[in-house]
Amino acid sequence: MPDIHAVVESLRTFMATGGPVLWVIGAVAACMGFIIIERYWYVYLVFPASGRATLRRWQHCAGMAAAPAQRVRQAMVSEARLSLSRMLPLLKALVALCPLLGLLGTVTGMIQVFDVVAALGTGNARAMAAGISRATIPTMAGLLVALPGLYFSLQLEQLTGRKAQELGDRLRMAREARV
Repeated sequence: MPDIHAVVESLRTFMATGGPVLWVIGAVAACMGFIIIERYWYVYLVFPASGRATLRRWQHCAGMAAAPAQRVRQAMVSEARLSLSRMLPLLKALVALCPLLGLLGTVTGMIQVFDVVAALGTGNARAMAAGISRATIPTMAGLLVALPGLYFSLQLEQLTGRKAQELGDRLRMAREARV
């Protein structure tokens, strides 16, 4: 098992090689991870109780006529859909931001390469390599963070749509069972 200090030092070296943009990409990745975990926690642990509460509220509408009851049902399903998809727009924005941050890292790294070329010429490959590394690492990191973020945001969007639809179906069946 690797020494924790060696792992931390390698990570610190990697982050320093990628430049300050890589730290921003890391912070965005952490935010995305927190949002993804929170959304799964909400969908699987909190929302079932909320759905049961919505079903109980729906049962209090037993004497309503069909048209008003339908509007109440639609409002309840819309409220559930909003609560299920609460953080998804932010998650999608962060996913879209990652490749752009990678591109920013590319530009800043290439500026460093051009500074080296202007000062030392093209003969100093070692000095140019640091800028090229600073240009490619954030690009790779931005794409590497965006891909799983995109996967989870699409999966959460489908999951929340399915859960809202299931709630709507349960409300409809509860109404039909009473009539």
